[in-house]
Amino acid sequence: MKIPLKLYRPLPATTESLNKAFRAIVSALILIGLLFTGLAIANVSLTTIKDNALASYGNDTAIMIDQWIKMIVTIRGKPDKEKLIYVNNFFNSRIKWISDIDNWKEEDYWATPLETMARKRGDCEDFSISKYITLVLSGMPDAKLRITYVKARIDTASGAKNQAHMVLAYYPKANAEPVILDNIVKEIVRGSLRRDLKPVFGFNTGVITVGHGTKASNESPTNRLSRWGDALAKMKSEGVCLPGEAC
Repeated sequence: MKIPLKLYRPLPATTESLNKAFRAIVSALILIGLLFTGLAIANVSLTTIKDNALASYGNDTAIMIDQWIKMIVTIRGKPDKEKLIYVNNFFNSRIKWISDIDNWKEEDYWATPLETMARKRGDCEDFSISKYITLVLSGMPDAKLRITYVKARIDTASGAKNQAHMVLAYYPKANAEPVILDNIVKEIVRGSLRRDLKPVFGFNTGVITVGHGTKASNESPTNRLSRWGDALAKMKSEGVCLPGEAC
């Protein structure tokens, strides 16, 4: 029904209502400003990584890095479960396993994610490190993640044998059962279902844990694991800085 113009009168705005409206507008502007600031910081960081990859490894690698960056941006606001699936599939589908001796002419070399994507090959450490770094860059707290050294039971023609292996474990809560991201078993499964794996120790940038990840060591991961410290230093030189770090 159309209201006759002469009958329509706007209600007078009170001082209180004006103040409320003003505060709401200011709060919205601050929030928008923070969001754009966060996006700008993220974009500058990721752009630097891409530029460094292009300069160091060439255009083919830069294409994969661009796909990697787009994935990180896409999953930043997604639940942890979706982040795990995206990241696990990204590396398992694009990187082929190769031994360090064939890839780097060294017995034990821990590559950065950019090095792994440049070669499109890596061993179990390289898969685990790349997935860990990617998840942290996507906003996942590193306290939920452990790069985990395990003894894996491998069935061969001559019988079962134990072999050193590395996976990434995700803990939804402290002391909870983890799920395992692996380059051998492609699906993400609960740790209790991976009876072929015996955890020895796990680590991230802040802590080393023994066994199933419930007992923390007093030692610093970067001091105790020199290759981990070396890998993190190389990442910084590539522009890959974790939250709270400065390159």
